[in-house]
Amino acid sequence: MPVSDTPVVTRFAPSPTGFLHIGGARTALFNWLFARGRGGKFLLRIEDTDRARSTPEATEAILKGLTWLGLDWDGDPVSQFARADRHAEVAHQMLASGHAYKCFATQDEIAAFREQAKAEGRSTLYQSPWRDADPASHPDAPYVVRLKAPREGATVIADRVQGDVTIANDQLDDMVLLRSDGTPTYMLAVVVDDHDMGVTHVIRGDDHLNNAARQMQIYAAMGWDVPVWAHIPLIHGPDGKKLSKRHGALGVEEYRDMGYPAAGMRNYLARLGWSHGDDEFFTDAQAQDWFGLEGIGRSPARFDFKKLENLSGQHIAAMEDAALLRELQAFLAATGQPALTERQRTGLAAAMPLLKGGVKTLPQLIEKANFVLADRPIVPDEKAAKALNDVSRGILAELTPHLQSASWERDALEAAVKQVAEAHETNLGKLAGPLRAALAGRSVSPSVFDMMLVIGREETLTRLADAQGRG
Repeated sequence: MPVSDTPVVTRFAPSPTGFLHIGGARTALFNWLFARGRGGKFLLRIEDTDRARSTPEATEAILKGLTWLGLDWDGDPVSQFARADRHAEVAHQMLASGHAYKCFATQDEIAAFREQAKAEGRSTLYQSPWRDADPASHPDAPYVVRLKAPREGATVIADRVQGDVTIANDQLDDMVLLRSDGTPTYMLAVVVDDHDMGVTHVIRGDDHLNNAARQMQIYAAMGWDVPVWAHIPLIHGPDGKKLSKRHGALGVEEYRDMGYPAAGMRNYLARLGWSHGDDEFFTDAQAQDWFGLEGIGRSPARFDFKKLENLSGQHIAAMEDAALLRELQAFLAATGQPALTERQRTGLAAAMPLLKGGVKTLPQLIEKANFVLADRPIVPDEKAAKALNDVSRGILAELTPHLQSASWERDALEAAVKQVAEAHETNLGKLAGPLRAALAGRSVSPSVFDMMLVIGREETLTRLADAQGRG
């Protein structure tokens, strides 16, 4: 059956040698969007064949990173290492069909071949004398299994992002499929796994583009359908160089710990190298509906923290209050901060409409929410404390009985504060500073009247009394 007639199946196949890199996260996101938008499957494969570098901790970090990002996969993650017997089975099938051969050349012989080729100005790609040898001449010695690759013509990678990429076959050697200890190589394992998992579209970084030509030769040898290729450019830093530690955070969990909401991160990563017209802010549903390989650019995308912050702020503002409260609680847990008390949760739920606007990250939201999170007595920060001098404390003392008798509605509260301000020949703005310091302990906070309405009459009056008594 042609690939185009089958349901879409994509995969993300990271190596568990460290955290989930931001580039890997974007690759996973593109695969997830493509599959989810077409009612297909998104599979996860852990490419743990490199036993020296693969660790259970790194696998756990990848799973945690994907889970935080909200990229759910279908079925259980597949371990590539666990499938080694199946990979070897395919290599032996190629041996039996004449598409592979046993090579008994030693490392010294290969090195000598390359040195001589270099001295004679020839290609140093190894050409094994065992390629067409009579099996009767095979020694009783260790061997590798090599692919019998075509030496003439060219391999054309029909790539949905890069266009047609042609590689002359004389530039590709007879790659090793099975090492002398019988273990499969990465190149063989990837093809067998993708075939067995039913992968229809391979969406991955363009650093794998040359691998596609080699892998296509295995597909051809086995008579398997070749998946649709889409090799996406890597992510660069703002300076145009490959993204690295010098540009800042590289791991997805670092962005989680900085307080970017997962929805904002998904939105930003989707826009990093893919576009849908001029749309910048969009929901998951829109992204799944719009995402297509034709929207991926050929040039490397540049990571821009300001754009990430901007989108993060928009998603915080657009999030439903209950969902944002859950995200906030998960952030506190992930960063090892104390969990919210019931009082704090209740206060945050009531205050959320006041808090969501104008913040870019969850820590900024927490700072803005200090008036409902802090325990009495409210300790003002250095800037807010300057607003609480003897004069302003005296005015707060005058204001207290007005607030005790006012109906607890915004207009009535504004009228009470305005009356006291006029009595002192000043205005609401001048009284806002001391009120803010008393109620929130901060010089920047939501409107003082909004805060009063959220915390209620009793708490407001108690905080004002605390502020008046502070020497």
